[in-house]
Amino acid sequence: MTTSTELLVGDGTDRQRLMNSTWTHHIPTPFAQGWRVGRLVFTGGQLSADEHGNVVGAGDIEVQTRNVFDSLTSVLHEAGATWNDVVKLNTYYCFDGSGDEVQQNWETMTRVRMEYLPDEGPAGTGVRVAGLMYDGFLIEVEAIAVIAG
Repeated sequence: MTTSTELLVGDGTDRQRLMNSTWTHHIPTPFAQGWRVGRLVFTGGQLSADEHGNVVGAGDIEVQTRNVFDSLTSVLHEAGATWNDVVKLNTYYCFDGSGDEVQQNWETMTRVRMEYLPDEGPAGTGVRVAGLMYDGFLIEVEAIAVIAG
């Protein structure tokens, strides 16, 4: 189990490696769920996975979106940030349909995202991709936050 570690770099900037204890790679890697550097928080892309890397909510964009945003909430909280501090949100999503199906998929995903975002939300980017890390993952999201203070 890896947990947060705090470091002080040569220029005096504090750095905190963010690692929620429920999130691990099924193979050893040096990646973190995020980093807090001073007042900035950078999250890694969060997928809808359980602690063993298995897809949670296979085929269900609503379940996967909620799971991803819950994971992001945990990473932000560990850094001392909230959704009010998020200034940039990048969303990568897979969808193989067309026409009205695309719109319906986007609206379902967005309804869940709006449960987490404040009224004056972050700048956002949405990118439709052919695939993510493994088959079954439908959405991956990363965020950048600036903690007030």
